[in-house]
Amino acid sequence: MGKKLSEMSLEELWELFPIFLTEHNDHWEQWFQEEKEILTKLLPAGCRVSHIGSTAIKGIWAKPIVDILVESPDTASLAAAKTALAEKGYLLMSDDEERASFNKGYTESGFAQRVFHLHVRRMGDNDELYFRDYLNMHPKAAKKYEALKLRLWKEYEHNRDEYTRQKTELVREYTELAKRTLGER
Repeated sequence: MGKKLSEMSLEELWELFPIFLTEHNDHWEQWFQEEKEILTKLLPAGCRVSHIGSTAIKGIWAKPIVDILVESPDTASLAAAKTALAEKGYLLMSDDEERASFNKGYTESGFAQRVFHLHVRRMGDNDELYFRDYLNMHPKAAKKYEALKLRLWKEYEHNRDEYTRQKTELVREYTELAKRTLGER
């Protein structure tokens, strides 16, 4: 039997879970809705669950990982949400007082059929909503973002941190444009 995920180095994890992109899949929205239903029953009252990331942007290539933003109205419900997710088998990846990150669908033999990243935060810590909405409203911007992702894909296939860092400037640019032009999210 191989190593447990918790025993693997970052390099081993990147090898087991490489970046790969695929054409947009309309099933991603359905997967989000099904996971949202599970989360809504699990999370404290007042939490808001939103589909974010590239799988929430129509028509662009994306990693087939559904990103979900969980916004919590206060510190107590944020702590309760973290506890509930951990108890239900979501894998805690990072945690501090204001934010936590959980994964679901990672196995010792690779990706499961459905993979989720949960970003748990305080209400209003939601730049991803601005970015998502801006790209869905501006198809040319979405295609520019897609082109960047496709260019970076193979170069950083086994280095998620650098892949993300290389996208940061464009993500920040579109997020700031959205904040100036869209209402509160």
